[in-house]
Amino acid sequence: MKRHQKAWRPADGERFELATVGNAAVKIYRRERKTIKGEKRYVYEIADYTAGTRKLRGFGKLEKARSTANRIAGQLSSGKAEAAAMGNAQAISYGNSVEIIRKSKLPHMRLETVCDTWARGVEILGADRIIEACNFFKLHGADQIIPRMVADVVSDLVANRTAAKKSDRYVEDLRARLGRFSEKFAVEIASITTADVQNWLDGLKLSPRSTKNFKGTLSRLFKFAEARHYIGKGANPVTGTEAVTTNGDGEIQIYTPEEMIKLLKNASKKFLPFLAIGAFAGLRSAEIERLEFKDINLARGFITVQARGAKTRSRRIVPILPNLAQWLTPYTRRKGKVWTGTERELLDARAEAVTKSGIAWKDNGARHSFCSYRLADIQDAAKVALEAGNSPAMIFKHYRELVEPTSAKTWFAITPESPANVVTLQEAKV
Repeated sequence: MKRHQKAWRPADGERFELATVGNAAVKIYRRERKTIKGEKRYVYEIADYTAGTRKLRGFGKLEKARSTANRIAGQLSSGKAEAAAMGNAQAISYGNSVEIIRKSKLPHMRLETVCDTWARGVEILGADRIIEACNFFKLHGADQIIPRMVADVVSDLVANRTAAKKSDRYVEDLRARLGRFSEKFAVEIASITTADVQNWLDGLKLSPRSTKNFKGTLSRLFKFAEARHYIGKGANPVTGTEAVTTNGDGEIQIYTPEEMIKLLKNASKKFLPFLAIGAFAGLRSAEIERLEFKDINLARGFITVQARGAKTRSRRIVPILPNLAQWLTPYTRRKGKVWTGTERELLDARAEAVTKSGIAWKDNGARHSFCSYRLADIQDAAKVALEAGNSPAMIFKHYRELVEPTSAKTWFAITPESPANVVTLQEAKV
């Protein structure tokens, strides 16, 4: 009995039929030809790659073309076709390679895909050290990293430290410093490299001490992230950044009168009293942040640093020198804190003054300058120590002979020449 042949069934939208065995497929093309008598007939062609190159084979019968295409697809699927075109050693190597893949956790991966992955790995590593790289990857938990954006990790850290009852100043400092970092890096924290951190720190253009403070805060962020699998084990990018030397010889950095004039002229209205009090009364930044206008008595000529706001936790009285009185007079009707912004806004205000003036920010530079110029002016370490909330020994050790008395006269003669950045009395009433 003659077997019925199935009709030609090309793939959807294609001009060929597929013979498929496993992952291998062979195309069968139908071509229209004409006989000697001019009659239409069909012939069938398949693409045969068993010899290593593409070769078209023709058939007059569709069934024969299908049978051959299925046989070739079976050879391609099992690897026998490639092995048949190889020498004995090559064939054995190929067969072994296919067998290794079949026994792996990815048994359906093609050999050429495995070879391509290996070649790219060697190119990245510069040598055949893929196994070492995989072991390192596993050891450092890179396969367990939880994707987390920098801003989210910052929020997690701030919330964690708040819950741990850390001081408001500490938490605000974290939020301010890391807020600037997260704005720059709106990416997953695991993607940040040592070069990224180093370039960011360099771009801040801060004094060594400020740079070191930022570096320490960033290190805490990445240690927090590491403990929660947001980055790999031992993958803290801050550890590889350059060491920061912060005046290891004990040298004190102060401003010249010319530098302070430029900073004051370019300070915002909000930041101006903060800067002036530091430069001409010697209060620490933390003390000024806690200072309120009710603590400034222009009529009697002194500032009261309350015990709650002093580093030494003891109350002290600081004289308001004549030039400072001129800087503070426009603020006499103000109430509340001298600095009303956040820690982040304070950093931004400093950065703005630095950028506009072209004068680098010096850590505690305003206070150091006051102590230096005040000691040179009155030649009384005990009195300066009392005003600055320090010991006479420390004042004598760090500030003696840093400046000349003539420079001190110039320093305490700095007054507001232009009211452009000074709050007027009318504004103060609002």
